[in-house]
Amino acid sequence: MSTDPPTDPPAPSRPSDGSGPTDGPAPADGTALTDGTAAAGSPLSGPLPAGGRPRGARAAFRHWRRTRPFWAAVWTGIGGFVIFFLPMAPLGKILQVGIGGIAGMAGGVVLMAMALLILLLPSQRHTAGVLAVIAGVASFPLSNLGGLFVGMVLSVLGGSMAFAWLPEKPAKRAGLLRRRTAAETPVPPVSIGSGSA
Repeated sequence: MSTDPPTDPPAPSRPSDGSGPTDGPAPADGTALTDGTAAAGSPLSGPLPAGGRPRGARAAFRHWRRTRPFWAAVWTGIGGFVIFFLPMAPLGKILQVGIGGIAGMAGGVVLMAMALLILLLPSQRHTAGVLAVIAGVASFPLSNLGGLFVGMVLSVLGGSMAFAWLPEKPAKRAGLLRRRTAAETPVPPVSIGSGSA
């Protein structure tokens, strides 16, 4: 007597080229079938990668990341995290206890909020970048030497990167701008004489 759970019989295989009959209607929403192939007429073509995710997910994230100051938000957020959590460290590692700890936590919260603002609203990057630099520099006297210098440096770096970031301009088409030839270029009038009339 076996204790293994009963197994289902294998499902009949489907032809991958779509020329043979199928057991039922294919999903119309573009989802993959159970054998790893895409439904007929779906945006997914061919078998799915080993992970089961469409190949475009990484490319879509890369495109989204490049439309905003992503790394500026990451550095600002890490700097705020360091400044926020350092006052919660054991007493042996804290240089200043009391109101300074509360001010440090408030500075860390401001920096993490600026990181989210930089990431989610790239049009507000200048304001958030300046506030991140100010909060990072203010954390030096308020919060354990600015998170033992690490949080301060990361937040100033992230705020500066956010302020300096520019969105990528679309490439100009060569056919839109027509170059002037020598025959089309107007020639300025030439003055002969001393210029007095």
